[in-house]
Amino acid sequence: MASKRIDVLVYSGNGTTIESVRHCLYSLRRLLSPNYAVLTVSGEAIVNQPWTASCALLVIPGGADMGYCRTLNGEGNRRISQFVERGGAFLGLCAGGYYGSKRCEFEVGDKKMEVVGSRELAFYPGICRGCAFPGFVYHSEVGARSVELKITTAAFAKGSVSEAFRSYYNGGGVFVDAPKYHNKGIEILASYTDKLNVDPGEGAAAVVYCKVGDGAAVLTGPHPEFAAVNLEREKESDAPGYSKVVEALVEDDKQRANFLRACLSKLGLRVNPKEDAVPSLSRLHLSSLKSANTTEILASLQDIITVENGEEHIKDDNDTFHILSQSSSSRGSRIRSSSEEESEETDCNDTSEDRILNYSTIVKSIVIHDEEYPANRDTPYFNHHAYYANLRHYQSQSTEGGIEFGQDLLYGEVVTSTNTILEKNTQILRRLPAGLTATATVQVAGRGRGDNVWVSPAGCLIFSTIVRHSVSLLTRAPVVFLQYIAALAVVEGIKTYDAGYADLPVKLKWPNDISKPATTKDALDPSDPSGKTYSKIGGILVNSHYSSSEYLSVVGIGLNTTNAHPSFCLNSLCSPPHSFSLEKLLA
Repeated sequence: MASKRIDVLVYSGNGTTIESVRHCLYSLRRLLSPNYAVLTVSGEAIVNQPWTASCALLVIPGGADMGYCRTLNGEGNRRISQFVERGGAFLGLCAGGYYGSKRCEFEVGDKKMEVVGSRELAFYPGICRGCAFPGFVYHSEVGARSVELKITTAAFAKGSVSEAFRSYYNGGGVFVDAPKYHNKGIEILASYTDKLNVDPGEGAAAVVYCKVGDGAAVLTGPHPEFAAVNLEREKESDAPGYSKVVEALVEDDKQRANFLRACLSKLGLRVNPKEDAVPSLSRLHLSSLKSANTTEILASLQDIITVENGEEHIKDDNDTFHILSQSSSSRGSRIRSSSEEESEETDCNDTSEDRILNYSTIVKSIVIHDEEYPANRDTPYFNHHAYYANLRHYQSQSTEGGIEFGQDLLYGEVVTSTNTILEKNTQILRRLPAGLTATATVQVAGRGRGDNVWVSPAGCLIFSTIVRHSVSLLTRAPVVFLQYIAALAVVEGIKTYDAGYADLPVKLKWPNDISKPATTKDALDPSDPSGKTYSKIGGILVNSHYSSSEYLSVVGIGLNTTNAHPSFCLNSLCSPPHSFSLEKLLA
């Protein structure tokens, strides 16, 4: 079964550093969204899971390459090599550059630091030798510096890159004798201009492109994925001179981004012509089909609400929420992030926090709509009046009960994850009614199978619903069946959306192991004339808590509906005048 290559996988297992992974995710998502889903992947998944069919690019970020060897040597590297040889792309950054070379020579002669040996991938057929510059210390900025790179402009599309730029560097190598391997498909993309601490042989290659079978790899010594805005100047106390390093990088950050964009394009990826800013979190809006329900929900939360200086807050396990009345919420709809103090509402166009964020430290505001539905000006991408009108219509036609589902709605234009908001905040979850549904236009940290993090673009129907399941029902209705019932309900909802939708080619890909926490829905790939290829258009994630003789489950569903990227969507299966609206499909 063929798949469209829409995943960019960033290795986050043994050997990586948290900072390097975060920098990768930040820069790659800005440059590749919405064409690709940029996700983390574990060593276990690389070795054992079927990731290669849907993967466009595998990234090995900075860290320590011996950790990579311990996890991936053997089967993991065999899979990576086969993936690249068959047309995949590989990006190795700093430690990933050492790892992607035939031989690693790191700090030779230093008994405490020395790492020397052959490497299995061998995309670069020679030696990666380092440290290119002195002073490297693990888990420190002491040896960090701003290094000038001279770009081989002829290797890229005309006008796409500058002649030189300064890049963050901390412990990377130089690709020895790179010009000598030109006849083996090696191109030098950038070279160091400063004097090196090791023998580079011929040339001073800092970034190389390696043709590998039908695919290719780009390996780097420096860190072109490190954006200056995410570097913390306050580390000056531990690394004298570090603030000046950051200042130099700020000046060349546009050139850095252009170079990284050009490298990704050379690997065959579809890249944004400009970087997408990280969207700011928005306010959440709580409303109900009947306004009295919203009042009752607020009353049920009173025992966990704290009041300070006249402001109401709920501090839960994962998030802190600021409770606002409908009348006091007219000052704005967007949240400005802060790790030290409560967030303040600001203009929607404010991009002052366009950097890596710790979303759990941001106070989320919830507006309680106990008088009327949210106005269109407050939620321009979701029409609450249309949603509730369709909900009433479908409820009037239903003969199977379950009218509580969707009656209470928590909506945010931009949220971390609808699943996280409900499932990870257990004090609130225990007090919310069954059927309450959280939905959003955009997720910046959506949750998928295992440790996957999903960035869900506008046009994707994203929602999570609370289900309460009594322990007394377990013998005849096991809680694990929720995921299957939810999958069936989604497909039935699509086919009964309206007249003319029953024959849409949407099917279930039933899980092989029913203990797995997710199931997927597949649709016929309209680009395949044979009609035999299926492409994933949605997924389900169910998480459950046991509390007071019942299971509290959060059923999270994501469904590509009107978004053309990064994969197929429901609207691509429809013939005019048929199409889907998010409000009606959710109802």
